[in-house]
Amino acid sequence: MRETRYWTWHMAAGVVIFFLLGLHMLIMHTGGITGWFSPNGGSAVSKANSLARDRMLFFTVTYILLLGTALYHGLYGLRTILFELTLKPAVEKAISLILLIVGLGLFGLGTWAAVGTHALALAGGRG
Repeated sequence: MRETRYWTWHMAAGVVIFFLLGLHMLIMHTGGITGWFSPNGGSAVSKANSLARDRMLFFTVTYILLLGTALYHGLYGLRTILFELTLKPAVEKAISLILLIVGLGLFGLGTWAAVGTHALALAGGRG
């Protein structure tokens, strides 16, 4: 029962990634053409447009959400692949714990970077 719930979350995370990554690709690769989220005109990846997006809380939240769902989806998928090797239960527990610690560490680092970038952009983009 528990594994079914984790697998359901794994599939739901794939849908969220599909949506958020699609939004990211739309903004970054058609932003210069459409002008969406490019208030300064020109390339979507220019420093001025990047700082303008970093000031928006929407982007900070979506970056953190994309990070969390991608980490869960990827690490749970890796865990599932490793468990297909029919390892001993103690090894499976160790793998789960290691992946949990790695995932939480990467999530913390990525969240810190996204929030820091948002704060830096609000301060005028000076480091």
